[in-house]
Amino acid sequence: MTTFLEEIAAKTVKDEKSLANTIYILPSKRAGTFLRNNISKTIGKTSFAPTILSIESFVEMISGLSFATTTHQLFVLYESYLQTFPGEKEDFHSFSKWAQTILQDFNEIDRYLVDSKKIFSHLSRIQEINHWYLQKEKTQMIEDYIQFWENLEPLYIAFNQNLLATGIGHQGMVYRKACDRVHSYLAGKKDKFHVFAGFNALNHAESQIIQAVLSHSNAEIFWDTDPYFIDDPVHDAGYFIRQYRRSWPYLQGKPLKGIQDNFKSEKKIKIIGVPKNVSQVKYIGRLLKEQLPNSTQQNTAVVLGSEDLLNPLLNALPEAMGPINITMGYPLNKTSLSSLFSQYFELYINQNSEGLFYQNLLDFLSHPYIHILLRKDQRNLAALLTEEIKAKNWTFLTPSKIKRLVAKDCDIPDYLFTQAAHAPKQFLESSLEIIGNLKEIFLASKDYLGLEYLYHFYALFNQLLAHLEKYPFINELRSLYSLYNGLIRTETLDFEGEPLQGIQIMGMLESRNLDFETVIITSVNEGILPSGKSNNSFIPYDVKQSFGLPTFKEKDAVYTYHFYRLLQRAKNIYLLYNTEPDVLEGGEKSRLIMQLLTDGEKAEGITEVIASPEISPSKKIVASVTKDKDLMEAIANLAERGISPSSLTNYIRNPMDFYKRSILKIDDTLEVEETVAANTFGTIVHDALEELYLPLVGTYLSEKVLIELKPKIKGVVQSNFTKSYSEGDISRGKNFIAFHVIVRYIENFIQMELEMSKGHQIKIIGLEQTLEMPLKLPVLGYPVLLRGKLDRIDEVDGQLRIIDYKTGRVTGSEVELADWEDVIANYNRSKAFQLLCYALLYQSQHPVGNMEAGIISFKNLNSGTLNFAIKEKGSRNKDTVITSRTLSLFKTYLEKLVLEICDPSIPFTEKPV
Repeated sequence: MTTFLEEIAAKTVKDEKSLANTIYILPSKRAGTFLRNNISKTIGKTSFAPTILSIESFVEMISGLSFATTTHQLFVLYESYLQTFPGEKEDFHSFSKWAQTILQDFNEIDRYLVDSKKIFSHLSRIQEINHWYLQKEKTQMIEDYIQFWENLEPLYIAFNQNLLATGIGHQGMVYRKACDRVHSYLAGKKDKFHVFAGFNALNHAESQIIQAVLSHSNAEIFWDTDPYFIDDPVHDAGYFIRQYRRSWPYLQGKPLKGIQDNFKSEKKIKIIGVPKNVSQVKYIGRLLKEQLPNSTQQNTAVVLGSEDLLNPLLNALPEAMGPINITMGYPLNKTSLSSLFSQYFELYINQNSEGLFYQNLLDFLSHPYIHILLRKDQRNLAALLTEEIKAKNWTFLTPSKIKRLVAKDCDIPDYLFTQAAHAPKQFLESSLEIIGNLKEIFLASKDYLGLEYLYHFYALFNQLLAHLEKYPFINELRSLYSLYNGLIRTETLDFEGEPLQGIQIMGMLESRNLDFETVIITSVNEGILPSGKSNNSFIPYDVKQSFGLPTFKEKDAVYTYHFYRLLQRAKNIYLLYNTEPDVLEGGEKSRLIMQLLTDGEKAEGITEVIASPEISPSKKIVASVTKDKDLMEAIANLAERGISPSSLTNYIRNPMDFYKRSILKIDDTLEVEETVAANTFGTIVHDALEELYLPLVGTYLSEKVLIELKPKIKGVVQSNFTKSYSEGDISRGKNFIAFHVIVRYIENFIQMELEMSKGHQIKIIGLEQTLEMPLKLPVLGYPVLLRGKLDRIDEVDGQLRIIDYKTGRVTGSEVELADWEDVIANYNRSKAFQLLCYALLYQSQHPVGNMEAGIISFKNLNSGTLNFAIKEKGSRNKDTVITSRTLSLFKTYLEKLVLEICDPSIPFTEKPV
């Protein structure tokens, strides 16, 4: 296979032109690297090298202007906006949201040499017609809207003048200026031979410049395309070149140079549908390993339709591969250092008058680089801070409070947490201090990749600091963050390698003018290749057409050309697409694939397959833990310490829960409760009731006593909130509501007691009593203790009652029992099980004849006390009295449950919940 650039080198060297006086102009710098190598091989002797330029460098040289960075353009545009727009001005943060679109439109207007006065006048008149108003007087909003469009031309003029004053310009302006100066450039280059090669979609400025050079100097132009596309009047791959052949005077009556008939040559095309993006790169890894030997890898290109696949692809490549050259840079916003500074920004952007928000602070403290910075004398201060914040339940912390959380001998660096960090300049200075301290650590540990990251961020923050000093309108952190995000999305970490060796990994644009025998293209889906009908512009479609500006039609033609140009000379082609399209990852199979499949010339050589990962179906294995010697020892220790009714109901619900919580002591991770959690809510209710009723133990409840409790409720709830919710804020939001809900719960409960006391004698016997009872099970060989806390013991008209408080909703059916087997087998009867446990515990300490046990549900307070009851099957009759016989029968089932837990032959087995 002879590549396009090899053909150019052969033809231009053969014509015996002086290479030293030859200027090659190509679409990209990368193509220039390959051309220089091909010329070197073709000439076969020592010679002065020709000048090889990208089209942008060539235009920049003609114009005498330098390209302004996007960031610099944004600042100059805002300055111009402040100069030209009347009335109230937007701040920089709000302005930047629409400024990028304006920059893009200004750029296109100049690149396509549009009469700016006409197009802006056209736009403002269109908007005035679109927003006509019935009333004689327009509203202020309509006036402002029309004024915006009328001010676009003054903004454009001021913007261009401000850039030109410093000798720089945006791309369109540089192109327009080059058009004006091209003839003076040619006057000084009469001895030069210009060669244009590999162009396709040219803007009007490029078209005029190239035509001027071709017409007024010694020059040639070579087109990188195929007669198959040019001769087809509707094929988009030849759309632009057909236009030039018709409209350029230079090309009239002349054959197009560089065109070679390659597309009809024999090709093996394989179209592979793969589910999801990561599967595509996994497939490529397997393809490179199994089907492409090292001898063919030298002439292989992997072209990523979506550049987001670069990182997954690098991880999917086989280890035993030869050299790899990556044309694309690694995005700086994908590095771990990027996430550190994003979290640092978020930390201070979300700061308010109360301090730093705990969630942002915990995220920041969890970053690996912060753990490195806060490691002092084998102590991890980041972990200590995290634990302290969770234990204290703080939702907002000031920098001074953070520093007080750790010991005096372990100072936290000031640059991490400072009151001044919310100001842009101080924030950047603190960020640079972080970089400086990390640099020392990385130098010591010889982390060279980390140092490379640091260098790029160091340059980035210094660039921002320079802009800050020059442009005072970035006066708040949110604007700086917006600017930072814009910069970091465009910055890349360049890979170093030999560009002419090994497999080439590149994006679609990097493939211009380059040819490979084997081509692998990913993400050939609608919305990616081609990218679709997005119109990120203030200029409507019909206006663009009228003024010759590019629309989605031209954009599609560009994608089609690049796609088919890659296929032109290739022999082995693999086209991968995602079979599971969605909004974020592109649509269905691309129309480019469908076009290939319906092409009579190529359809026979196409193989179409759907690839999917190998799936080995596996049966769901029920989790099970065999009770070995160590586990039996742990169970015995638990039995000796005491088993609670709630842990036994955990076993009934799911033995694995019992194993994890009661044996392994794996509990929920300590977290900051931004809002009161359900368990904390329950604890506050229990503790508040205990504090209110404790002075009444041993006495009868009277109307007078209960009325006297009511004024104390709020204060008691407040103090118990402080005790249980640590230093959490209850003055607002959901916590404020929770506080008043608890107050209302207790007020309603006391009112219920008040009504009940009018017709009954209620005596409080005990509150929050912890009772223990040994279970005599000789077969085990070790003691078993049942331990539980009874919320309340009282008497109503002489009848003893055991009361359990529940802040959740409980219904009467949950405490009723029809089948005794359910008491240890059905979790739905867990409330009945707990009540019987409490009754048994009390009976063991205070033998009584009969008693009742019930639940007071604060979410179902209207139902009163929900008493445990034995209900006969098929009957509505209920017996709420718990007798010695009832407890004796329950004890039998309780012992059966405990023996099952302690039986070494019965493993802890997962139960579906």
